[in-house]
Amino acid sequence: MEQVVLLDERGEPSGAMAKSQVHSESTPLHLAFSCYLYNDEGLLLVTRRALSKVAWPGAWTNSFCGHPQPGESVQDAVHRRAEQELGAAVGRVHLVAPDFRYRAVDPGGIVENEVCPVYTATLESALEPNPEELTQWQWVDPAQLRAAAAAAPFAFSPWMVEQLPLVPSASPHE
Repeated sequence: MEQVVLLDERGEPSGAMAKSQVHSESTPLHLAFSCYLYNDEGLLLVTRRALSKVAWPGAWTNSFCGHPQPGESVQDAVHRRAEQELGAAVGRVHLVAPDFRYRAVDPGGIVENEVCPVYTATLESALEPNPEELTQWQWVDPAQLRAAAAAAPFAFSPWMVEQLPLVPSASPHE
């Protein structure tokens, strides 16, 4: 059973809860991460969340997200979730926003309440996306993505809209 790390208001671990139970109308603060994946041309991967997702089904968002398991480093979780969501290996994982935290409520009332460090990485293998995680994906120019998110923030996950200003305009790995 997959678990998430619960956090107290200082951001310190305070327990664990089943991932299947944590996201609700009263989601407790917990640890997550977001990752923005660059390809060799410097384009960013954006994905559209599967319609079966509990929060923000069908929203366009960053490359992939996840929750470290109790006792798992966030960097290890980045690699694990890249494989689970994208069927891909990633490299050159770089922390760009260690203290990002947000709370948002989706149209169905589900709350996201996370301390969510933001990472960038590079694609090291072919993509084989998991249809239970995402329905579509596209490689985009980072500047065009910023413009689209500014013009139509409702089409994107709220965490991506808040995180984009923190993400490098070009791959930091070049």
